[in-house]
Amino acid sequence: MKKRASSSTSKIRTSKPPAARIELTRGGIALVTGAKREVVPLRAGACHYWRLERRAWRPALEALVTMELRFVETYIPWQVHEHPSGELDFSGQNDVAAFLREAHAVGLLAIVRPGPHINAELTDFGLPERIVWHPECQARTPRLNPVMLPAPPRAFPVPSYASKTFLAETAKWFRAVGAEIAELVWPKGPIVLAQIDNEGALYFRDGIYDQDYHPDAIAHYRAFLRARYRTTAELRRAYGVAAERFEDIQPPLRYDVRSAEDLPRHIDWAESHEALLAESFATMGEALAAAGLAAVPTFHNLPMGESATPLHPALVRKSAGARGLDLIALDYYHPAGDQKSIARRTTELVTACDALDHPAFAAEMGAGAPPFFPPLEERDAIFTLLCAMAYGIRGYNIYMAVERDRWLGSPVDRNGVVRPFAAFFRKLGLAYEKVRFGTLVRDVPARLIVPRSVRRLARVMHAFGPVSQALFRVMGGGMRETVLEDEIDFGEGHTEAPPTRAGRILSAAEKALDEEGIPWAIVDGGDADVALAGAQWILLPTSCGVDAGLLDAVRKSDARITFAPAPPRRDGAFRPLSAKKPLPPGDVLVGDEAIDVGAIRHHLRESGLEIPRVDATAPCSATMHRDIEGNPRVVFLINPTRSRQRVEARIPGVSKLRDLIDGATFELAAGVPVDALTVRFCEVLA
Repeated sequence: MKKRASSSTSKIRTSKPPAARIELTRGGIALVTGAKREVVPLRAGACHYWRLERRAWRPALEALVTMELRFVETYIPWQVHEHPSGELDFSGQNDVAAFLREAHAVGLLAIVRPGPHINAELTDFGLPERIVWHPECQARTPRLNPVMLPAPPRAFPVPSYASKTFLAETAKWFRAVGAEIAELVWPKGPIVLAQIDNEGALYFRDGIYDQDYHPDAIAHYRAFLRARYRTTAELRRAYGVAAERFEDIQPPLRYDVRSAEDLPRHIDWAESHEALLAESFATMGEALAAAGLAAVPTFHNLPMGESATPLHPALVRKSAGARGLDLIALDYYHPAGDQKSIARRTTELVTACDALDHPAFAAEMGAGAPPFFPPLEERDAIFTLLCAMAYGIRGYNIYMAVERDRWLGSPVDRNGVVRPFAAFFRKLGLAYEKVRFGTLVRDVPARLIVPRSVRRLARVMHAFGPVSQALFRVMGGGMRETVLEDEIDFGEGHTEAPPTRAGRILSAAEKALDEEGIPWAIVDGGDADVALAGAQWILLPTSCGVDAGLLDAVRKSDARITFAPAPPRRDGAFRPLSAKKPLPPGDVLVGDEAIDVGAIRHHLRESGLEIPRVDATAPCSATMHRDIEGNPRVVFLINPTRSRQRVEARIPGVSKLRDLIDGATFELAAGVPVDALTVRFCEVLA
């Protein structure tokens, strides 16, 4: 047993760039030494060292290599390493450094995830009991009670992301981790990527009036207001309150909106949660850098249903005044056939990642599932992974690649024995390399923007209190199923909730573009400054207001712009837009209820735009990926139905395909048979 001192092992920074460095790039992780630059495709497998006997480490890691994976991923669980006495144990089965050296010896690079929150189906999500039961660490309800999460095997009070005590304890933990593994950062060892926290949606208690009323969170909220409004006079004008000091402002405790004028303080409360998470992650990132991992790029993984949470991807990357994280990734646990959800989530991630030259990464690509959740079978995992690749995912981490306690269905068992399921991942890795999939490009001419105001207002108007809105997204529901249907005139004479209107228009646009064979992508309004590159047509819903920054991003785009259901008249907090700046030139789809699939198809046809099509017979879909010279290289054919389909696709420059997994060849004009709930990953032959 080794008890580590709390002294920092931070590196001394110099003005000279390091001789060897790790970079993110669209195709994966770039390892740079002098003039040499090797890009390693980001294909990984999860293996939890502390859950395996040490004798199983080498066979398990070698199994990942046979599956054509290039990285091993592991959590480093605080709870497991810290004894109740406070002593830290990195010995025996807990010797993470020895595990990482073993990975390096078999030729794997490593992704480390030291938390502090890791979930991993651990009790208290991997946090020590002394942390979750420490009153100063606990998130608080409006009545200042601890916020309890009813997670198996027992409920526990979740930490506050604002708590200075919690962040200080996290920094101590990171110093202990750094003392163990900092010397194993590439090129001395395998570590090339590190995760900060895990699925940071306020521990799935993300209702806007559910938490966080911790004193440090209230202080953060008031600082947020001070930065936004500068003076109390401006705050009084925005809120219609008589506060003399920012310290007198109290956050809303419940939804009490009666008119549009009541919305700004609720939307500001929602936005302050986004800023709190981003700043907390940045603080943790600085602590990890100070612990000796400054050279390692950092990332955070967004959970299922992320669009309904306060996680703001662009803000997490760009936290002002702090070290923002380098990469945003997604978790995928979808049943086979859930194509539309996969398409929405993936395209939103990919448009931003591609523009930033980052790898579009599935941080957890589900293979198997915990025994207390609905089972996900091999067919579900294969469909989800191939479908995500079809829409642009370039890297994936198989979670779990190696089975362990509280998990069933992995391709490798706990002794490192490869199961038949592993054969698929080997074939996929070989196919990936054959077509150099990480270098390919998917053109997406149509972009459907979801302003942050839509997501904030949907959270404000969530009808089910502490039950996370994200849960409804995971179950296939949308804003129509979760937003309050209050009879409030939000302006323009409409009583329908603005988020519901925006969701309805976006859904109609997706269907219209699918019927026209026009590839589309969802764009988060916070990413619009980068994620509109290459767009030819942009749809911007305006019913929830539009931030000035989003309008600026749209104004700079070369694309044709369509507003719906009216030109923007309010900003993202429902305040009247300033008349000082002219609106970007654009078309307007009017009629509200009349804005349906037919109306949008007609609008597209009348626009005169020459938009490339990639079309397939409904209910199936096709996507095409080209090389940098513009040549079609890969086609995915997606059958989300429960019956075998013969897919007829019309793809410019493509007539003959070979399936990269089963080797079958097809003439596209004759139709391609695609089994139920499957995806064909094909190279273009002619």
